[in-house]
Amino acid sequence: MKVTDVRTAMVGVDRQNWLFVFVDTDAGITGVGEASLEGFERTVETAVHELSRFLVDQDPQRIVHHWQSMYRHNFWRGGVTLNSALSGIEQALWDIRGKSLDVPVYALLGGPTRDRVRAYTHCHGATPDEAVADALDIVSRGFNAFKMGVSNVHAEDDREAARLAVARVAAVREAVGPKVDIMLDNHGRAIPPDAVELMDALQPYSLLFYEEPTPPDNIHVLGRLRQAGSSVPLATGERLFTKFGFRELLEQQFVDFIQPDICHAGGILEMHSIAAMAEAHYVKLAPHNPNGPVATMASIHLAASIPNFLILEQAKQTPAWEDVSGKTTTVVDGYFQLPTAPGLGVTIDEAAIERHPYRQRGYNQRFGADGSVLDI
Repeated sequence: MKVTDVRTAMVGVDRQNWLFVFVDTDAGITGVGEASLEGFERTVETAVHELSRFLVDQDPQRIVHHWQSMYRHNFWRGGVTLNSALSGIEQALWDIRGKSLDVPVYALLGGPTRDRVRAYTHCHGATPDEAVADALDIVSRGFNAFKMGVSNVHAEDDREAARLAVARVAAVREAVGPKVDIMLDNHGRAIPPDAVELMDALQPYSLLFYEEPTPPDNIHVLGRLRQAGSSVPLATGERLFTKFGFRELLEQQFVDFIQPDICHAGGILEMHSIAAMAEAHYVKLAPHNPNGPVATMASIHLAASIPNFLILEQAKQTPAWEDVSGKTTTVVDGYFQLPTAPGLGVTIDEAAIERHPYRQRGYNQRFGADGSVLDI
């Protein structure tokens, strides 16, 4: 079998554009992967085509060999752009391999470690009442876990946003009771003392985890949160890439859960390697996944094949989701069912893509009351 072409396609949705990667072969098998990177989809698309020169006329079944070649045979390696392009291509190669053998991808990774994959979604609302209404709706749809964000359009600074977030978490916890898991995402906004203050304020509400309490550029500041002695579990990792990016985070045991993203961290097998490293440190994976249907299916296969999986993020499904991929990633009673179709088990209707064209967006921007730049 030989690779004949590497193609890309964009699907414009509400929050971002999904970037799909198609790898065609002379055997008539096409694999699909996803390399969505919010705000930089065109940049990653170019990188996919730059990397495709390593693949055309090659055997697509040599997945590890090709990953190593694409990663190491460029003097400039790593970073979110190149790793996102590499991740999308790698997913497509696994899709081809599974289809060629007529088995799901997780069957090629040692078989399933669980019967279904737990999911969570996002709870919105700028006020406690709005958040409670959305939380109750989420629970009525069968979810038993959801994540809230610190972001609040009414806040004049990050500390005020944090105080408002605690009020929303308190109201939601009272409304849904103790059996529903709640997570809070801080988007890496706080300096260490503010992150500790928020962590302490969250302690009464039994969070599943407190996500990205501090920026990702210096993981050592997480040690100050550890030293604070709080029982609130910590999670981070969506802005770290490959096993090399997670090594020190795990060795220092700064967090309880890690959140690599299958679109950015290096793909399915690289996530499997990261999971193995995490298992040795008694750390579980809660993969970051605000992405489209292909990345979600790839994440399900990863979750189904590792022993230390916790929970998988599920973005709100827009009309484009079902239009381009069908109902392959439906959540039932808070869980994804394991796919049984060969490969990743998702088929993209390329004709439907034309109904959801690429959307050019402006930069997300956020400023303090004094006009200074704040993290988004």
